[in-house]
Amino acid sequence: MTPGPAKVRDLVDAEDELALLRELIQAASSGPGVEPLAAAAARMITAATASDVCFVHVLDDTERSLTLAGATPPFDSEVGKIRLPLGQGISGWVASHREPVVITEDKESDPRYMPFQSLRGSDFTSMVSVPMETDPGGLVGVLNVHTVARREFTERDVELLLVIGRLIAGALHQARLHRQLVARERAHENFVEQVIEAQEIERRRLAGDIHDGISQRLITLSYWLDAATRGIDDPDTVAEQLGKARELVDLTLAEARAAISGLRPPVLDDLGLAGGLASLARSIPEIDMEVELAERRLPDHIELALYRIAQECLQNIVKHANAKRARLTFAVDEDIARLEIVDDGVGFDTFEHPLGSDEMGGYGLLSMAERAEIVGGRLNIRSRPGSGTAVTATIPLPSTA
Repeated sequence: MTPGPAKVRDLVDAEDELALLRELIQAASSGPGVEPLAAAAARMITAATASDVCFVHVLDDTERSLTLAGATPPFDSEVGKIRLPLGQGISGWVASHREPVVITEDKESDPRYMPFQSLRGSDFTSMVSVPMETDPGGLVGVLNVHTVARREFTERDVELLLVIGRLIAGALHQARLHRQLVARERAHENFVEQVIEAQEIERRRLAGDIHDGISQRLITLSYWLDAATRGIDDPDTVAEQLGKARELVDLTLAEARAAISGLRPPVLDDLGLAGGLASLARSIPEIDMEVELAERRLPDHIELALYRIAQECLQNIVKHANAKRARLTFAVDEDIARLEIVDDGVGFDTFEHPLGSDEMGGYGLLSMAERAEIVGGRLNIRSRPGSGTAVTATIPLPSTA
């Protein structure tokens, strides 16, 4: 049942319409926060529909789940704590199908119903759930209203909720965009700080390697050459000193190459990205690794980013995944480079541990995401406990025109 378009004035009298519109405007202008706007909407909808409680579920930034963003008291304490993947529960079904659901009684018998003990679903008999949509942003969230007493919600009730949902969806969409912008600005600031810190650490490491290793070996090399010069009249002495000098030259050269490798892996220059990824895969004999690699050269900075992402990801598999098999794929489709690494390991809950959360810091996921973003790409991670993990980096390639 999806009623046609309507206006507020068709559903409420003039005085109530004016009060409702005034509240909508006040709620929308209360600030850029998603939660304050959702809380104001929940209170307003409860009054407008003469219901007992209202829950406002807003689509997460991942667009894969709904989070309770607003509720009438006493359930406002649960804001941010209730999360529902799309397709699960009544709200998840409404979000996936973009259709209202009306339940007059016995909602526990509905196979879509998923109870949350903290929301005391058994206290309420009837409910309506409608999608909140806006033209520029599509689905924004889901509105739920509940009543303690049994109530026959009419098409007019549903249409009123749909109209209210459309009116506040635009403001909620803008609030979500603002939240995403602030989060990205903070992430960018943190990333810049981390890049500068990493550069300083790398400079100090490289300076230490040169001072403690290469410089000291060159001083010793100078000593052996001086000794060879002093023993010019004794061929055996000269041969011995030059032999030691040669050994030292080899050691110094190896150390210099190791220092340079920390900045850019020589394998990329020697074999290209496909060869470098194949070499990485061979370096993990404990895992049955399947590789599918496109023989395609990319700009240096993109090859380095993809190589480092693969390096970090394979290290994660060895350290954390407890996997037996993995598949590494590098492909180029027109103007998009794609790197995907899939394992059959233990996996993890991406809802409980989203990208960049403190709990996942040791997994290096944020580092991989930042490497992708700094070259204009993005990182996507799909995982579930017991079902392995798939990491996909997609990077647009610059035009060759």
